[in-house]
Amino acid sequence: MTGEPTRIVVTGASGRMGEELIDAAGDRSDVLIVAAVSRTPGSVTAEAAVGTHLDATLADEDHVDAVVDFTAPEATAEYAAIAAEHGVAFVTGTTGLAGHEADPVTALDAASESVPVLHASNFSRGIATLRGAIREAAASLPGYDVEVTETHHDGKRDAPSGTALTLAEDIEAERSDLTERQHGREGEQPREPEEIGVHARRAGDVTGEHEVLFAGNRETVSLSHRAGDRGVFAEGALDAAVAVADREPGRYEFADLLRD
Repeated sequence: MTGEPTRIVVTGASGRMGEELIDAAGDRSDVLIVAAVSRTPGSVTAEAAVGTHLDATLADEDHVDAVVDFTAPEATAEYAAIAAEHGVAFVTGTTGLAGHEADPVTALDAASESVPVLHASNFSRGIATLRGAIREAAASLPGYDVEVTETHHDGKRDAPSGTALTLAEDIEAERSDLTERQHGREGEQPREPEEIGVHARRAGDVTGEHEVLFAGNRETVSLSHRAGDRGVFAEGALDAAVAVADREPGRYEFADLLRD
C-alpha cells in the first residue's frame, strides 16, 4: 500500500551493522523492522521479535518486504536461498564473497531468478559517487600509475576490503592495460606497468577510509572517501531495501537505484 513503510527483517542483528540498522530504522518512517535474526538473540536490543533462524522468522511474519543482511559469506548464501523461497527481496552488504567455498555469488544469482537481489560492498552514497569519479579519472588518465589504499578498524576480517576490490574492478574496467594487482610491497620490488597497487591497513576503530591515487606526467590526482561512522552504511542499506522491495526479480546495483 502507498505510504506504508517497507517491512524489513535484519539478519546478523547482534553484529555491528545489525545494531546500526536497527538504530537507523528507529529514526525513519519509511521502514519498519518487523523481526531480527541472530545466533545470539539475547544480545539484541530491538522492539521487534528476535529469532535464531531466518526460515522460521519469515514463516511467522504475515508480511515482509525485504531481508537486509550483514553476516558472513556462508550465512549470506543460506539466507539468500531462504529469502527467495519466501518471495522476499534480499539486500546484503556482506563482503568476502568471491572465491568463498560456500559460493554465495552463485546463491545470489539463483535467488535473483525469483526475487530482487542487491549486493553492495559499500552502501555509502559517497562511495557510489566516488566510483563514478574514479572510472572517469581512470579513462581520462591513460598510462598513469594507480594505487588503492584502504584503512579499517582492527577487527575487520577480510583484507583488502570489499570496497577496495570494487574500486580496483572499476579501474580495470576502464584500463585494459592494468591486469595485475600488487598487494603490498616488500624488498626490492619496483612497480610494473601492468599493476594496480592495493594496500590494506588495520588500526583502532577506523570506520572506513579509501583512497585511489593516480600518478603520471609529473602530476598526481587523489580521490578519497572517509566514513564518519557505520550509520552511513546502515542508512544506505535501508534506502536500498526501500528502493528494491517492489522491483521485478533480478540483480540490482546500489548506484543505479540512487539515480532512479
